[in-house]
Amino acid sequence: MERYVRPARSVELTHERPWSTVLRIPLAEGVAWFKECGKLQAFEPRLTSDLFSRWPDRVPEVLAVDETRGWLLLADAGTRIGDLGNLPEYWLKILPLYAELQRGEATRISDHLAHGVPDLRVESLPARIDELLKRDLPLSSQDRQRLRAFSPRFEQLCGELSSQSIPDTVQHDDLHMNNVYVNGDRLRVLDWGDSSISHPFASLVATFRFLEERNGITADDPWYTRIRDAYLEPWGIGLTDVLDLALRVGTIAHAIAAIRQRTGLRGAARARFDQDLAIRLKRAATSATR
Repeated sequence: MERYVRPARSVELTHERPWSTVLRIPLAEGVAWFKECGKLQAFEPRLTSDLFSRWPDRVPEVLAVDETRGWLLLADAGTRIGDLGNLPEYWLKILPLYAELQRGEATRISDHLAHGVPDLRVESLPARIDELLKRDLPLSSQDRQRLRAFSPRFEQLCGELSSQSIPDTVQHDDLHMNNVYVNGDRLRVLDWGDSSISHPFASLVATFRFLEERNGITADDPWYTRIRDAYLEPWGIGLTDVLDLALRVGTIAHAIAAIRQRTGLRGAARARFDQDLAIRLKRAATSATR
């Protein structure tokens, strides 16, 4: 680490979780961040470094990377937009940039998969919902039955989504107010450890969830339409129905994706994790009954 930055004071532990540990490194001017990725997120250093090499204006600035050890050294990205109120104006700016990145990365999915980015391509999802429902989950028996009954229809919806012209690509899957940072007029998407190869539009599942919970922006709000359209603009016209379909499929895929992190958790750590998983599952069950 000291080959690239020189700490001005003691390094501080920011968080330590089963899948990653993050250290804050005070510098003479500003700070840097060190992230050690666990086995579950072993793909993240390479993915982040690759994205930075191609999209340096919209992802973390990588100062150094060690793929073998799962290490990332990152420049400071500023302030989380969640600390600034999760204002919808930020999303109008970052989402078109993020969509451009997704479009560009669609030609590289074989490389990403080969280097460990999880495979949640749409065609794989019908089998995954059946696997999900075999698990002990923070899910009521009524909602479990709703999802089980929805499984054949879910397979049909996945087929419809796959038939569209939008390719699977990198999907952040945790694209909310605490993973977008602002510094001056620069916005960046951080923390790519929940990413997968999946339908790009499913990225907005997390975005819209927290805009609803934090800001009260629901599907009938004019801001929802503006944010949706800002994201879709780089993809082309006439895609609102495809996005609606992707959000319905993606709400269930979002719950499926969480199982990867949950598997290794025990005791209090699992209980804390299940608080968020229960929300994901409830939203999935609600989506199934639409």
